[in-house]
Amino acid sequence: MTRNKISIIGAGHVGTTTAAWLAEREVGDIVLVDIPATGDMPKGKALDLTEAGPIWGYDTQITGTTNYEATAKSDIVIVTAGMPRKPGMSREDLVGTNARIVQSVVEQVVSRSPDTILLLVTNPLDSMVYLAKKVSGFPRERVLGQAGVLDSARMRAFIAMEMNVSVESVWAFVMGGHGDEMVPIPRYSTVGGIPITDLLPADRIEAIVQRTRGGGGEIVQLLKTGSAYYAPGAAVGKMVEAILKDKHMVLPASAYLEGEYGLNDICFGVPVVLGRRGIERILEISLTREEKEELQRSVELIRKTMSMLPL
Repeated sequence: MTRNKISIIGAGHVGTTTAAWLAEREVGDIVLVDIPATGDMPKGKALDLTEAGPIWGYDTQITGTTNYEATAKSDIVIVTAGMPRKPGMSREDLVGTNARIVQSVVEQVVSRSPDTILLLVTNPLDSMVYLAKKVSGFPRERVLGQAGVLDSARMRAFIAMEMNVSVESVWAFVMGGHGDEMVPIPRYSTVGGIPITDLLPADRIEAIVQRTRGGGGEIVQLLKTGSAYYAPGAAVGKMVEAILKDKHMVLPASAYLEGEYGLNDICFGVPVVLGRRGIERILEISLTREEKEELQRSVELIRKTMSMLPL
């Protein structure tokens, strides 16, 4: 049986954490690509992950390289390359530098894997997904971004802390852009199937919503010299597993919209069904007037960032 081939562009913290998550689950063989200033850093990290195989019991083949040739015929390409956030920076501050990086990466991988699925992680996320969609020329099913899985996981963690319950009992629903403009939706967020609006007072829900919106920035401030990678890596791994195992799993993702939610020509966080073709379909849910207004504010900020793209 032919094994899935996963290429990860960017061997920083998010890329290598994603590789470790996927290697342990034997979802597919992994090519780890980076172009360091000196040395063979991706080869070293790939060897380190390979040597963990006998301990954790996986036979995943992991290749580290400083060129794109080994990525040919990838089933999925994960793009984590880019400048990370620093204290005081918004995701939007990264648009100029990271747009140049993402454009180059997409051109390189698409020429070698024209049938692949592109999964973007680089910030500002929604604008980078849009750029990748335009540069690749791929159908929208095969270009998506990881954001909502991470954002909803953060909200689930905060709800579980507040309620003193297992995170496995909690489901959270987050839409919109990845950043301060995200739109957590409490009435669709549940504990044991019960909406949190029936379990928590409004002020505690609002505190959870605000902490979720600032979740990435909170970690940046604590680390001082980098941004989150354990939870982002796990979130990417979850999406890749859903796609390559054809699980038809409902997860939030940044997707290119063609009329859904009244939006066109924008990449935006919405609930989707993920399977072997990538985005199998986009789910539309009913929203209140207040939720629609919050989503519109998110749209306006994303379009402002999109206007700075080199397109």
